[in-house]
Amino acid sequence: MSVFYRFAQLISFFYFKAFHRFKVYGLDNIPSSGPFILASNHQSFFDPPALGCRLPRNLHYFARDSLFFWPLGILIRNLNSIPVNRSTLDIKTLKLVLSVLNQGNPLLVFPEGTRSCNDQVQSGKKGIGLLLAKSGVPVVPAKVIGGYKVLGRGMIFPRIGKQIVIKYGPVVYMNDLDPGKADSNRYEVISQRVISEIIQI
Repeated sequence: MSVFYRFAQLISFFYFKAFHRFKVYGLDNIPSSGPFILASNHQSFFDPPALGCRLPRNLHYFARDSLFFWPLGILIRNLNSIPVNRSTLDIKTLKLVLSVLNQGNPLLVFPEGTRSCNDQVQSGKKGIGLLLAKSGVPVVPAKVIGGYKVLGRGMIFPRIGKQIVIKYGPVVYMNDLDPGKADSNRYEVISQRVISEIIQI
């Protein structure tokens, strides 16, 4: 974990604590070592820093590839961001992500693929199913509560005073998610099982 990344964590935490009555539950569910995918619902642009600011791990993030231009690109690369084409998980990106996981780092993924308009968890996209099938790493389900009230779709400025709560659930292993290679809907099934774990938190 770089000094810059740790500094960004502290700034994010102090902001959420001061202006959004920030609460975090289940940190003891976070593995102290080894790769995993942190799979969360997605309610606002604040979700990545809120989910990562209290983690004692070097969490990596997806970011839209169009954001990787100077100087913004330098900033988000230093925050462990991985460029991704939102329309598809191409081979180049998949190899980069697998490399990050193989190095023992955790990765944040939003199975819904985009922000929801309310507090309801939407259906999952098959991308996380593909990623889990290829990597075999465990999943830590997480839930963001209240994010859509703070900086939801259509909002330009965050609503000060509205609360954000983060909950981390117990680790889930691939044996409990994967229906097997014989299932023609394998990736979709894995994705929906991950969504179910998020809902249950």
